[in-house]
Amino acid sequence: MSVTTEAKRIAAEFEYSDVAVNEGVKEFIAQMNEGLQKNATTMSQIPTYVTAVPNGTEKGLYMAVDLGGTNFRVCSIELHGDTTFSLVQSKVAIPKELMVAKTAKELFAFLAKQIELFLKEHHEDHFEASVRHRTTVSTPGGYTDDKAFRMGFTFSFPVHQVGINKGTLIRWTKGFDIEDAVGQDVCELLQREIDTLKLPVKVAALVNDTVGTLMARSYTSPGKTSTLLGAIFGTGTNGAYVEQLNKITKPMEGDFDKTTGLMVVNTEWGSFDNTMKVLPTTKYDQILDRDSINPGIQMFEKRVSGMFLGEILRTVLVEMLNENACSLFSDKDSSQNDYHSTTQILPNSPLHKQWAVDSSILSVAEADNSSGLKILRQFIEKDLGVAAASLEDAQAVKDISHAIAKRAARLSGVALAGIVLQTGRLDPGAGDNPGPKSAAAIAEDIKAGNIGEAAAATAKKLADTTGISGNEEDIVDIGVDGSLVEFYPGFEDYMRESLRATEGIGATGERRIRIGIAKDGSGVGAALIALVAAKMEKMLTASNAGN
Repeated sequence: MSVTTEAKRIAAEFEYSDVAVNEGVKEFIAQMNEGLQKNATTMSQIPTYVTAVPNGTEKGLYMAVDLGGTNFRVCSIELHGDTTFSLVQSKVAIPKELMVAKTAKELFAFLAKQIELFLKEHHEDHFEASVRHRTTVSTPGGYTDDKAFRMGFTFSFPVHQVGINKGTLIRWTKGFDIEDAVGQDVCELLQREIDTLKLPVKVAALVNDTVGTLMARSYTSPGKTSTLLGAIFGTGTNGAYVEQLNKITKPMEGDFDKTTGLMVVNTEWGSFDNTMKVLPTTKYDQILDRDSINPGIQMFEKRVSGMFLGEILRTVLVEMLNENACSLFSDKDSSQNDYHSTTQILPNSPLHKQWAVDSSILSVAEADNSSGLKILRQFIEKDLGVAAASLEDAQAVKDISHAIAKRAARLSGVALAGIVLQTGRLDPGAGDNPGPKSAAAIAEDIKAGNIGEAAAATAKKLADTTGISGNEEDIVDIGVDGSLVEFYPGFEDYMRESLRATEGIGATGERRIRIGIAKDGSGVGAALIALVAAKMEKMLTASNAGN
């Protein structure tokens, strides 16, 4: 069998039909609702305690920190109130010994010290004025609460969140292993060390990166349209969206602002359909899952995210080599190769090593339209360790890469379609989800004192989104981030194919869905959540005082 014939046969195994898209969307919605009703479900549907999204008019200076892995980033963000912002930041590597420290205090004291150094360098006047008090925000006679920076804390490890700024560490990942931190509130651990240094900083919000993406996009999105969903399609994949509060029927711990009637929900959709009820599968997916560190888990993510697409390609190519069904990467002699050199798989080829093939080669394969696929063939030598690959070999890699990535994008579209339909945002008057109130109804609520200013701004923006006014704001806005959606050619187009194929959306609905890149969710997004948290804090304080 020729290399070309075998490559096309394998590529066909990754086709994901319109019928399969609709089956996937229906099951996605079913698992979303299951997660809203009870805990310990396939899709966790975690309430984030963020109950409002920005409308672009927010102003103020906020801080954000991001512990996403081996680096720690500190930012200050000035929101200008016109959908723009200014950002100052610093980044430092976490010393390896602190990643496996004996106590959490050692790590969090280091983090607090970086915040102190940042304040001294970038906000010296504010820092010196507060330090003169030699007390903390929680100490009587110290600096007043309104002088403290509100800070969003992006903490990219599994936590059980029980409030907008409360969450206990479930387990460490990414090379961290500090046993006594497990089960502790990570916001409290950081605040304790901040207070020890007498810094004018309050940890106001615990932030998931997808929620940050949602908030950043909503602040910067064009027009008056409120963003429905923040999604990441990069090394991993996940999404957070705005849900009607009355649809969340499972128990929720902690206080939160109920006046908006909304709750941002972190779906954890990477684990969608772990039971493989509707997800597509090939023997290559099965090999990857079997050899992974978490077999049977994150099955959606294993078909969608950049962490896995390169490994799927490697698995396909290795299977083609092992089965001897074709002559991939093996010329009989140099005369069969337009490089006039015999193809050779190098001894240190990444093909021989699990997880060694970077997913970026799929983007190169898709983009390369050069004569003789010379660009891709250079990357095959560099990234796959195959010297002098033939044109037929390169075309096989291109065809298989295209099939793997197109399936990933169409599956990504299933997640977007499921959330659009679940929330009723294309048809807010339908069924049991009436959608946001009209502008007139909001005005009545404000007049009657039933809704605060912050909630009113959010609600009005949502009302505008519905298209009640009959103008261009009849849009569903989605913010996305990640290497796949940003750099893989046509990834959004293939997601949109799924949207058009979905019953209840179709071509008309797909044209009303706007997808835009949302950058720096762990920075500006985290700061915006800190802003929401500060407003919520004032509202709850006033409410408690009234009682």
